[in-house]
Amino acid sequence: MRTRENVEQFGYRQELRRGVGLTDLVLYGLVLMVPIAPFAIFGHVYSHSGGMPVLAYLVGMVVLLFTAASYAQMVKAFPLSGSVYNYAGRGIAPPVGFLTGWMILLDYLVLPSLLYLVAAAALHTSLPQVPVWGWLIAFALINTVINLRGIRVTVKLTRLLIIGELVVLALFLAAGVWALLQGRGHGFDLSPLFDPATFSWPVVFAAVSVAVLSFLGFDGISMLVEESTGGSAQVGRAMRLALVLAGVLFVAQVWVAALLVPDPAGLRAEDSGTAFYDAAAVAGGEWLRHVTTTATALSWGLANTLVAQVAVSRLLYAMARDRRLPSFLAKVSVRHSVPANAILLVTALSVGLGLWASTRSDGVVLLASLVNLGAMVAFLVLHASVIVHYSLRLGSDDMWPHLIAPLIGMGLLVFVVINANLLAQVTGLIWLGIGVLALAGRHALGRRSNVPSGRAWRAKDLP
Repeated sequence: MRTRENVEQFGYRQELRRGVGLTDLVLYGLVLMVPIAPFAIFGHVYSHSGGMPVLAYLVGMVVLLFTAASYAQMVKAFPLSGSVYNYAGRGIAPPVGFLTGWMILLDYLVLPSLLYLVAAAALHTSLPQVPVWGWLIAFALINTVINLRGIRVTVKLTRLLIIGELVVLALFLAAGVWALLQGRGHGFDLSPLFDPATFSWPVVFAAVSVAVLSFLGFDGISMLVEESTGGSAQVGRAMRLALVLAGVLFVAQVWVAALLVPDPAGLRAEDSGTAFYDAAAVAGGEWLRHVTTTATALSWGLANTLVAQVAVSRLLYAMARDRRLPSFLAKVSVRHSVPANAILLVTALSVGLGLWASTRSDGVVLLASLVNLGAMVAFLVLHASVIVHYSLRLGSDDMWPHLIAPLIGMGLLVFVVINANLLAQVTGLIWLGIGVLALAGRHALGRRSNVPSGRAWRAKDLP
């Protein structure tokens, strides 16, 4: 039986270096999700969920586990960089792949800007002598230099960064549990998981539409399939492991924080960007507030953006390799085996968008909503790709992974998108419209892609 782990089968050369193992992939996904991600958005999730942030995170994890299952199926069929762009283009049709890649670009291009902005604003609060734009540019330059050095350097640094985040999380959990045992907070109860007074599914899914921001990043693991030592099977396993580990960490920290917030009723009525840090102050005093604040800034501005830049540069590389984007983005550094031009372009776009958003009072909310919507729409197409490629084209009889599970995943994601931010929905439609015009322009000019059709793939490459 032929292996599909060889990129030469798809008409490409193996240019990226295979040196990333299972542990590296899981850690990469965890860093991109950020183990302490709820620190920054806890107040928003708490208010949107009616005081049930634990339920919001659990539902979000279940929704994305279905998405991870579809990723595992498609990365097995097409073990190439480019993630859902490649899966939709090869599993359904090249135009669908372009538009899906266009939508996931909305997520991947905006995400580094969001992370830089959140981190820069946090550090500006502690050190107001340095302006927000100064911190933003500093983070971008540091990450770019590191990523240009090669994937192994990035992986080694992310290991150190995630250890630091886990140490801070352990400090908070230990201090929080001790404080609850000492009678501080509201005592141990199940209300953060389920509160009959505020529960409704629209409320829960509205909160999930915010909470999923913490999970976004697990999909970036698929971008490294051409650099994975174990190929597609290793990538699929890493995505599931990273999601479950992150879900456990998220649930633990938001449960403890929800039991410690000083004013639960007030927090349900109004979003608060400092809610988690207020809970940390109840747990351990002002020193813990400052530790959690600083950790958020460094994890979002350095650790998370470091790997986010890796993911989006690989997407640009894959689309340029297929002549969907300018060819200079497919240029790989001979010395370090990384898509250097794509990395530099991501830096320029991230800084520009971040500086623009820093001038708006709603900059963080707008960027976060765009990131979530772009990802959710792309995930919907991912599930459709599994159904079309396996069930319709290949006639698979394996109903659960190739039909039932993708349909359940699609249904859950539709609920999330319907309850998403209205401004994000409008902006997402505008972005999709621009993509449609770009695709129509390409066809009018007679420009063709290198991506083979699904039928050509079936006839040529099935064992």
